Amino acid sequence: MSAASELKPLVKSLNGASTDEEIVGILKTLKQHAKITESVLRESKAGLAVGKLRAHASKQVSDLAKEIVKKWKTEVEREKAASGGSGKSSKPAAKKVAAPPAAAPSSTPVTPTTAGSKISDNRSAKIDGVKFNHTNDKTREKCAELIYDALVFDSGAPADLVLQRASEIEKTVLNDNGSANAAYKAKIRSLFVNLKDKNNPGLRESVVSGDLAVGKFCKMSSQEMASEERKAANAKIAQENLFKTLGAGEQEAETDAFQCGRCKQRKCRYRQAQTRSADEPMTTFVTCTVCNNRWKFS
Repeated sequence: MSAASELKPLVKSLNGASTDEEIVGILKTLKQHAKITESVLRESKAGLAVGKLRAHASKQVSDLAKEIVKKWKTEVEREKAASGGSGKSSKPAAKKVAAPPAAAPSSTPVTPTTAGSKISDNRSAKIDGVKFNHTNDKTREKCAELIYDALVFDSGAPADLVLQRASEIEKTVLNDNGSANAAYKAKIRSLFVNLKDKNNPGLRESVVSGDLAVGKFCKMSSQEMASEERKAANAKIAQENLFKTLGAGEQEAETDAFQCGRCKQRKCRYRQAQTRSADEPMTTFVTCTVCNNRWKFS
């Protein structure tokens, strides 16, 4: 397997996989790919597909995706070093980032090394040579540049694609708020912070690739933009707080009607509360008095 055309079916299967086992199997096949080059990654879009999975809820999937991205980065750098290209040297320079080709005009976006894989760290509009001068409004241009910097962070996507997405996002936020007012600036800051989160690469990849539509993205809350790990942690905290809140002043009844799934004992306390609409059944909260395991059902 050596051509991008042979990778495309795997990428399509990866995007359509529904179980962790299926995803892991495809990732292992991709990891064993004989030769990865810059052109193969760009044409097959394998980097985008694998890059998104670095924020997957399954640790096995996310760790394997990170390992593959790191492997591909090494192979691309080795290829460029062997061919004497103008990319990053095989020797890592301390506290330095990849600079754009010197001959590129400052007003023309510079195309990065590859699409979708983590090839250049800490990219920005300044480093890519991207200029924002399409609005003649300094506030809007600065906001579009902030979104560009967030999208391009830890990304190998082409600069012109990232520039297009950043401009679309800025224009959508402007239209949603009517002008470059305080609400506009607050929304831009919220999008920037969530996009720049180093623990949420999947959000950046989804926006750049177009899998997450700009219109939908601009209306998302911070909670909706959070990574799968953060959503799971927030849900756990919310459930624990709900148990604590409900237990603050409520009398619990003891019963042997429920069996604990952890210790298999039938010594439990329970309470009921109407947590949904009035026509829905009440939610029962159960606590095992032996091992303190807690669960709920409706």
